[in-house]
Amino acid sequence: MRLKRITHYILLAALAFAAPSAIPMGGPVPKPLQPNFAAPRAPISPESLLVQSLFEIQHNQLSAALISIEALLKDNPNFRLANLIKGDLLMARAQSISNIGNVPDAPQQRIDDLRDEARVRLQRYVQQPPTHLVPSYLMQLQPEQKYAIVVDITKSRLYLFENKEGSIHYVADYYVTVGKNGAEKTKEGDLRTPTGVYFVTANLPKAQLSDFYGAGAFPINYPNEWDKRMGRDGHGIWLHGTPSDTYSRPPRASSGCVVLTNQDLSSLTKYLQVGLTPVVITDNIEWVDQKQWLTQRNALNQQIDNWRHDWESRDTHRYIQSYSTNFETNGQKLGEWASQKRQVNASKAWIKVNLSHVSIFRYPGKENMAVVTFDQNYQSNNLNNQMRKRQYWIFENNQWKIIYEGAVS
Repeated sequence: MRLKRITHYILLAALAFAAPSAIPMGGPVPKPLQPNFAAPRAPISPESLLVQSLFEIQHNQLSAALISIEALLKDNPNFRLANLIKGDLLMARAQSISNIGNVPDAPQQRIDDLRDEARVRLQRYVQQPPTHLVPSYLMQLQPEQKYAIVVDITKSRLYLFENKEGSIHYVADYYVTVGKNGAEKTKEGDLRTPTGVYFVTANLPKAQLSDFYGAGAFPINYPNEWDKRMGRDGHGIWLHGTPSDTYSRPPRASSGCVVLTNQDLSSLTKYLQVGLTPVVITDNIEWVDQKQWLTQRNALNQQIDNWRHDWESRDTHRYIQSYSTNFETNGQKLGEWASQKRQVNASKAWIKVNLSHVSIFRYPGKENMAVVTFDQNYQSNNLNNQMRKRQYWIFENNQWKIIYEGAVS
């Protein structure tokens, strides 16, 4: 097996994400790729072993690559991509191989799916995520929210972050499968994964599920309040595992759920809090530095505090200035809702509003919208109540305004 053909083999996987039409199929071979990551610490993950084998192939270390693949398959015999690469390595002893899955008469769609999995797994190691930065969506977690999840649909990757004393810190990331038709779910059966800000609503153990869901499942609250307002429907969007005979599924293979390997789901389970853990799903993560992140958070927190003070002032005209002209809640438009507020406030001698456990998440795909959730303690001369409330704020006319608010059940 000639070195040129081996280099083509790795490039066909590693360069596909950058410019598929530019991948060389003959002619000059570009400079070999180098992994942009430190050598993994023991124990080596299945994905690290897979990537290691591909770089060994790149450097014509076929015996070492076969050892890596066999070590991987010893513990994960159902890893189909690893089996395919092992087959290529064995075939390379007899003939040149110019592509991953150079198997005669193999189902083309299945081979293409496995090549795509190789591509996205390699992408993670060739282009490491900028973990010194923060996803712009995680503006503020309440103290009880110990961890947050951000899913990047384009990269088929799930990122786990820890909330440490109000700051966001990268913990780990995992390969995932998403909807067959990609992002932006709008209706039942469209085979897309929704984009938005969601929360884990339940923990369904393996014993309660069919084998299809693997090690367990964590439903999320799709459709959320904004999805419903936009007329989006569908249900049953979960984080879940894989069947017992399958290590991993291709990057685009689910009906809309986010699917992890059973091993990765089991690792993630200890970080997930029902009713608390946010799951932000985006088509492509936007990262910001700590200074920009803090500036954005402080600006919205100030606006929220202004809204609270305006409510306490009982000046209804000033209070409703915090609401968008497109505001709507429980079927009420701004005009009807404001009229009701004027009547209520007229009966008050005083109002006191306290907010606690405040979380703020910028909505993916909408630079001008944020989701704010908090515990509200309302007191007045003739009424006291407590509730969990969620608001959607939009940035319009150079000011943050509320476009939706309602109780969280």
